[in-house]
Amino acid sequence: MNTLDDYLALKRPAYQAIKARARAPGYEPGTLRAVVTVEGRSGIRRIRLRDHQVITDSPPDFVGYDLGPSSPEIALGALGSCLAHSWLIQAAVHGLPLQSVEVEVTGRIDARAGEPGHEDIRPEPQGIGFTVRLTTAASGAEITVVEAAVDRASPILNLLRRPQAIAARVEGVLPGGDPRNA
Repeated sequence: MNTLDDYLALKRPAYQAIKARARAPGYEPGTLRAVVTVEGRSGIRRIRLRDHQVITDSPPDFVGYDLGPSSPEIALGALGSCLAHSWLIQAAVHGLPLQSVEVEVTGRIDARAGEPGHEDIRPEPQGIGFTVRLTTAASGAEITVVEAAVDRASPILNLLRRPQAIAARVEGVLPGGDPRNA
């Protein structure tokens, strides 16, 4: 496998096999799981996903060691990664030739969020946008078809565009030994 097009030739049947399994009787959606622990005196966060680990940290001006990206940066990176993968999948499905894909995601975060006089500033990243740069021999019309398919199918893009309720529970022990299960 020497080129991105060679990779796409393998991606299409893999994608079709996943979709066929999803249509089979007895199919169950997959469960995603992330476990995050905070490391003692450093405060870094270790994210465990399947057999992988990602370290998140704060920059030095926020008492971090800059050992990894911040959580908002990870969120933008997850969006960019998901978009790039969605372009690969849809290019494979639609036969769009690709020599390269690059996705740049930007956003702003405002440290004044929630402070007196700035209650209207939200804590989440704002002004999120992305640019997809393709190297392809495809026509503009072919790219537009794949772009629409990516827009419909990208999980993280659609999560951000159509937020959902998130179940939350805090478990712990309060001072004095009183258990808390909320």
